[in-house]
Amino acid sequence: MVVQGRNGRIEGTYTALVTPFLEDEGQSIDWPAFDALVDDQIDGGVDGLVPCGTTGESPTLTSTEQVALVRRAVARAKGRVGVVAGTGTNATASTIERSREAERAGADAVMAVVPYYNRPTQEGLHRHFVAVAASVSCPVVIYNVPGRSVADLLPDTLARICDTAKNVVAVKDATGNVLRAQELVRRFGDRLSILSGDDALTLPMLSVGARGVISVTSNLLPKDVARLVTLALDGRFHEVRDLHLSLLPVHEVMFIESNPAPVKAALAMAGKMKDGVRGPLAPASEGAKDRIRSVLDAYKARGT
Repeated sequence: MVVQGRNGRIEGTYTALVTPFLEDEGQSIDWPAFDALVDDQIDGGVDGLVPCGTTGESPTLTSTEQVALVRRAVARAKGRVGVVAGTGTNATASTIERSREAERAGADAVMAVVPYYNRPTQEGLHRHFVAVAASVSCPVVIYNVPGRSVADLLPDTLARICDTAKNVVAVKDATGNVLRAQELVRRFGDRLSILSGDDALTLPMLSVGARGVISVTSNLLPKDVARLVTLALDGRFHEVRDLHLSLLPVHEVMFIESNPAPVKAALAMAGKMKDGVRGPLAPASEGAKDRIRSVLDAYKARGT
């Protein structure tokens, strides 16, 4: 069963886990670093883990690696937090295959991104997500990120999907548009958990009824991100604003170059892992690292 929030839904802070790599010829997965990352997240108070999402460089992972990562996250979590496995690809058949494999590997739920590059129509998106949801018995989270996938899953199409696919339980909204987020809350708030897909917009989205975040920044600062979300879900907005504002420069610098290179650079600075990424991505540039280091030093100096 999914570890769920106070309203029986997926909510709270879920970390979009990076995938640590060794600096060997094949860039194999650094399993000790992955285990330590999972432990840090749980110790920091997050509600769930999202291995193999796009922050985990899913397009570069083999299906064997994906299954191993999901199985490892489940085993390490030991039921203390939920595990939502990223399974989306730009083909319906392979998304179904990866979703089934993730469910068999013990994932509590799967998350499928809007297919990228293909630019499917709204009818194509409807058929895709209904087919994916029908292929598994576990809950499904839809991830809408038009800036990367080009296609935008519109609210009317989402309504059609929800009419058929009862196990679609949440949407990670990374449109960067709070107007869209509040429209989703208005239309689906009793049916779906709306989750922020943009760290910098987490508090604005929570203020209009979103139920959590799938976060990049929490890889580095799980305790602070989890605290922000908990305070906001408790309605303590007067207490959380300063934390939100102090985190904004950190959120910004995590995307100074292509994700997840900046957050991996930050984790490497903290001695948590190597900063390697798989091609076509490149590690964060020296200029980006200087900026990341400066922002993190300033954040720590605030004593937040």
